[in-house]
Amino acid sequence: MTVERVLLAQPRGFCAGVEMAIKALAWMVRTFEPPVYCYHEIVHNKLIVDRFQQLGVVFVDNIEQVPTGQPIMLSAHGSAPEVVAAARARGSYVVDSVCPLVTKVHHEVKVRADKGYRIVYVGHEGHEEAVGTMAVAPESISRVESVDEVKALPAFEEPVALLAQTTLSHRDWAGVADAVTTRFDDVWTPGRSDLCFATTNRQSALMELAQRCDAIVVIGSANSSNTRALEKLAGEEGCTRVYRVNAADEVPADLDGIVGVTAGASAPEELVDAVIATLAPTEGVSIVSVTEEDEYFPPPRNLRELQLGIETAATVMVGGSLLTRPTMDDRRIGASDVLGALAVTPAATA
Repeated sequence: MTVERVLLAQPRGFCAGVEMAIKALAWMVRTFEPPVYCYHEIVHNKLIVDRFQQLGVVFVDNIEQVPTGQPIMLSAHGSAPEVVAAARARGSYVVDSVCPLVTKVHHEVKVRADKGYRIVYVGHEGHEEAVGTMAVAPESISRVESVDEVKALPAFEEPVALLAQTTLSHRDWAGVADAVTTRFDDVWTPGRSDLCFATTNRQSALMELAQRCDAIVVIGSANSSNTRALEKLAGEEGCTRVYRVNAADEVPADLDGIVGVTAGASAPEELVDAVIATLAPTEGVSIVSVTEEDEYFPPPRNLRELQLGIETAATVMVGGSLLTRPTMDDRRIGASDVLGALAVTPAATA
């Protein structure tokens, strides 16, 4: 392997929703005796899931798999209303770490359904986010993910609303959305796009470097929708060698020239560092930036209240002053740093 230079996409890696979800589950792990249960993978990344499993987190696909009275986390992809209700009835403490952008779509589905709309939802079959969203109003929603599926829809008598899975590729969304608006009259769409800003930003950064590279490495897991969208987009932009990898040991050994590197929204920066170290570019790394992201999603409210309670109790127990005690600023703590700390915690090696 003789890689001359790495072009590193910016933004890449963790989005605000993933940051929030990882830190929330880390707090659960630090606060409760294991096992902590999580409904579905907290985010779609193998390294993150494996690390939390080492710390005693049990990932389940059915709330009934959780023993009554255990703490439960609901994943960032959003859960069906009946799942949320079942978790609250079963768990001793429940934190819903759903991304606020997914919550926005859930709200739009409920409002449009209550107003008598037929919702055409663009999303991937079987994806956790799509499953949870469709469960909000199952009798009022039709899922599609291709132009052919739009053509196969019946002629609805009710007005049509168009909504989307947040992690779709803009190109995939645009083609299907155009087909829906052509097929049906006066389609309602939200004032603000359902597509995740972080997903769109990562795709824009990739397009800036795609035609300048001999190969592109996309870091992320196969079940990550936004990662697969990046992989597909790189090929559509003209790069003939595109590789999606879970980790540095999957990087092909015959890469040379200029290599582009990006990471899906659930891939930690430590994987990016490891891939660049494997590529070992002789002329270094150049950042290709399209925008700066400063979006921040705070932890779920009940978790913030739990954090405050623990801080207050700890201060009182050691005789400190509640007026002058330092407070934790979650915004200043990155999820990558949290993951790094979890990797070396004694509990991880017990």
